[in-house]
Amino acid sequence: MDRSSHLAGFRRDYRGEPLLAVADDPVAQFTVWFADAVDAGLPEPNAMILATCSAGGRPSARTVLLKGFDEQGFTFFTNYESRKGRDLAENPRACLVFPWHPLRRQVRVEGHAVRVSREESTAYFHSRPYGSRIAAWASRQSAVVRSREELDARYAELAERWPEDPPVPDHWGGFRVVPNELEFWQGRDNRMHDRFRYRRSGDRWVIERLAP
Repeated sequence: MDRSSHLAGFRRDYRGEPLLAVADDPVAQFTVWFADAVDAGLPEPNAMILATCSAGGRPSARTVLLKGFDEQGFTFFTNYESRKGRDLAENPRACLVFPWHPLRRQVRVEGHAVRVSREESTAYFHSRPYGSRIAAWASRQSAVVRSREELDARYAELAERWPEDPPVPDHWGGFRVVPNELEFWQGRDNRMHDRFRYRRSGDRWVIERLAP
């Protein structure tokens, strides 16, 4: 069976609102679109695809959760010893994608990742639910485990050790992706989409419309 011919038959019109102009500042534009995604009731509107690449050129992508954004960049938290943590230690370039499909919108962010301060990581860690804090210790993220039972036993052991307030692991913390380019994509009829790119030039942003 030729599955490619079946997939070629999928068609959908992207009838979104026209994007005729954008804000002068990309963070202001993102703030408006993020609020729209929240108001639309999208499940986990802060979910974003994070793409990284090792020093050897091996790419990798996964979904993570945005936990803060401002003029400095876009912040998420993870195990620094995970694959993404190792990739970013070797090669700090990163790309984020917010796939807000129900709104026919997508935002893409390119930049370099830096670790946030230990104080910022600590403050966020203590705001997390207790179970998530224990899990940060229990899971050697991206490492091979022999069984689910081994993982659950490790969790139970650590929960017994710290029944109330586990400390922040040294191997856990935040990254901030500092953007040098952002693109806002609005789906339109006939694949004639609206695309605007913000490109950093010195201390200012250059705004360009891109062909779909």
